Amino acid sequence: MKIHYYPGCTLKVTATQFESSAIASARAVGVEMLELPRWNCCGTVYSLASDDLMHQLAPIRNLIRVRNENGNAVTTLCSMCLNTLKRANLLVNEDPEKRRTINAFMDEEEDYDGGIEVVHLLEILRDRIGFENIREKVTNPLKDLRASPYYGCLLLRPEEVGIDKAESPTVLEDLLQCIGAEPTDNPFKTECCGSYQTVDKADLVMEKTRDIISWAARNSAECVVVSCPLCFFNLDRRQKDLAERETGAILLPVLYFTQLLALALGLGAEVCGFEMHVVDPRPLLSGKGMI
Repeated sequence: MKIHYYPGCTLKVTATQFESSAIASARAVGVEMLELPRWNCCGTVYSLASDDLMHQLAPIRNLIRVRNENGNAVTTLCSMCLNTLKRANLLVNEDPEKRRTINAFMDEEEDYDGGIEVVHLLEILRDRIGFENIREKVTNPLKDLRASPYYGCLLLRPEEVGIDKAESPTVLEDLLQCIGAEPTDNPFKTECCGSYQTVDKADLVMEKTRDIISWAARNSAECVVVSCPLCFFNLDRRQKDLAERETGAILLPVLYFTQLLALALGLGAEVCGFEMHVVDPRPLLSGKGMI
């Protein structure tokens, strides 16, 4: 199957390993991701002010780009991009008056009439390809790898745009199981990582990171698995900061789900960009014969 793909900003700069492993693994299971030839920042994050329509222009422009390419659906990888695009799309689909105002603002664009489906890659793997079909394509099962799924906020909330149950999601656990890994539980797996507070309240984010990582380790996890570049940055980088400040701080590698999927599909470390990680996952993966 083919589907249009919206990368967003971070995947072209500091999360290129997320993109490269996603495109390669998606292709291996029969999904061709067609990057939109013209796209702009989604505006992260979705504006919560009911009268702030100006901040909806950026995500709606991207949906217009999908329509320009004769598409009816678009996928993305970043949880923030997904949340912003999906909620803006929901707004214009449900409120014709606001849709008219937004279209009037963009007088040099064709009108957006709704109808574009916004889906996360995890939804495609689960609902369109099927985890059992992916299991059949696994050539390098991740045996004995204990991985702690971490969802964060925006992949699951609010309910009307979330890809799974907000309080008890299983999509990452199900994917990990189908590629041979052993998912472990974490009571903090759906709590916020601290998000953009990392800019001016790094100490707060370090506290959140300590909770998430320490509970993952307490439940015997050897790594943490994410789907959001900001969650990745906070959990990966702030671990190093904690280790420099606190004696005995626990260090666990943080991995994108697409990196583990790529390894399980036999695509090799070359598409995974492990050199971009602060907490290097290669000793763990090499020790288990995965790279």
